[in-house]
Amino acid sequence: MELRKIRPKKIYEEVSEILHEKIRAGVLKPGDRLDSVEQLAEQLQVSRSAVREALSALKAMGLIEIKQGSGTFVKSVPAHQLDFPLSTAMLTNRQDIAHLLEVRKIIEVGAAGRAALQRTDQDIQAMVQILEDMKQAHGDGELGEKADYQFHAAISKASQNPLLTTILDQISGLMIETMKETRRIWLYSQKTTSEQLYDEHMQIFLAIKQQNEELAKHAMASHLSNVEKVLLQYFETTESNSH
Repeated sequence: MELRKIRPKKIYEEVSEILHEKIRAGVLKPGDRLDSVEQLAEQLQVSRSAVREALSALKAMGLIEIKQGSGTFVKSVPAHQLDFPLSTAMLTNRQDIAHLLEVRKIIEVGAAGRAALQRTDQDIQAMVQILEDMKQAHGDGELGEKADYQFHAAISKASQNPLLTTILDQISGLMIETMKETRRIWLYSQKTTSEQLYDEHMQIFLAIKQQNEELAKHAMASHLSNVEKVLLQYFETTESNSH
């Protein structure tokens, strides 16, 4: 019997979820001032750094604003936005994953193009290191997945657009939660697939390094189309096995 690995939640993620739920439920209303970092840490019995990380995550989601000298306040946001960032189990079937990949294509192809135009030498160095990690991870599903996530995050950072980085963080979070452990690990554990993924990421990297916007967009579109193909094959295999 195969059991999926349970991913332990980081403390700050739990703090973030507690505060997020209070905002979603209306316990914390727009304009309300949150307790200080020290008070929250004491109430929740966690470190101050965990509270600060949780507040940074909520700020990135656009749910709170931190005003220097006066404190942290709940922002007024549309209801649908409250559900999006931490929604974890909303996408479970083949069509949902296809829709999510389509959103990734629409946003990440543009992000790759911007990264080619805006990237710095530091961005390139970061990508080189991540690609090296990816190369070492052949056949290790969890390491491969982590490096893949970091590579796409490095591209959004290289676009120099913080809003784009926030949106892609949220989509990546949904992607990770949606593609249950077995599906993700399967994707990165197949040796031929992991080698192909590495080559595709290398093509994206080279285009960004050369500052070739069109080539970067084309390489990203091709990569995401291939990921979609592999995942749909996985669905077909598991569906036929279950009948």
